[in-house]
Amino acid sequence: MVSNGNYKRLEYWVEECQSKGKLAFSLAELKQNFENDTETSLKRVLDRLSEKGKVVSVFKGYYVIVPPQYSSKGILPPAMFIDGLMKFLERKYYVALLNAAALHGASHQQPQEYFVVTEYPVLRATIKKGIKINYISTRQLPPDTLTEMRKTETGYINISNPLLTAIDLVSYEKKIGGLSRAATVINDLTDAIKRNDINEEPIKYATASSLQRLGFILEEILDKKEIAERLFSVCKRSGIKFYLIPLKASGEKTINLISDKWKLIVNTEIEID
Repeated sequence: MVSNGNYKRLEYWVEECQSKGKLAFSLAELKQNFENDTETSLKRVLDRLSEKGKVVSVFKGYYVIVPPQYSSKGILPPAMFIDGLMKFLERKYYVALLNAAALHGASHQQPQEYFVVTEYPVLRATIKKGIKINYISTRQLPPDTLTEMRKTETGYINISNPLLTAIDLVSYEKKIGGLSRAATVINDLTDAIKRNDINEEPIKYATASSLQRLGFILEEILDKKEIAERLFSVCKRSGIKFYLIPLKASGEKTINLISDKWKLIVNTEIEID
């Protein structure tokens, strides 16, 4: 049973946080502010606030406040809380794939899911109020020069730069619907990729297979020959070795057509919207 007094005190605290622009908090932080209350009683009040749509738990021990303007959705957009959540989890991260592409102006198709690249150990995908957050785990995050900070309504988020976004779209194409969708988004991204972005740092970070597939898409599918040639020359200068691989990793390896330059077995058709 939740006492009305406890509920009102916590509700007022949540409203105070919101009035100051603070839209998330941890259970540990709550306990510091309500030292005389037990964790059990605080959780009961949080459950009641959650039932009323005033807060939502996006991760165990981490809560997002839902202002009136977002009450119909029942949750904030992930861009407004992902940085705080990652700090709570003490994880380095960057927002990637379609979400990063949209922030760079490539909003050809609005993503239904949210993609975050972070370090090991693996984080399981979370689904809250119809929003799915996918965590892609990697042993090594890219150098800081391959990401950038973007301002949001609640602060900043870390996102992949246009070139890293394009590389990731190819690397994780299965997660976004295949190579055709990746190529379509990359086509919208190319204006944001600057010549000087293509240097040894991203080339040495990316896998050779991703660079081969990206280069082929840029040159043969999107007719972005200048960017493709720059990518090819920096790969060669950096000592990147290309070995014969299929364009579609999970496709048949039957040799119908080979790209000698990019060392690819062209085993699928790529069409852009």
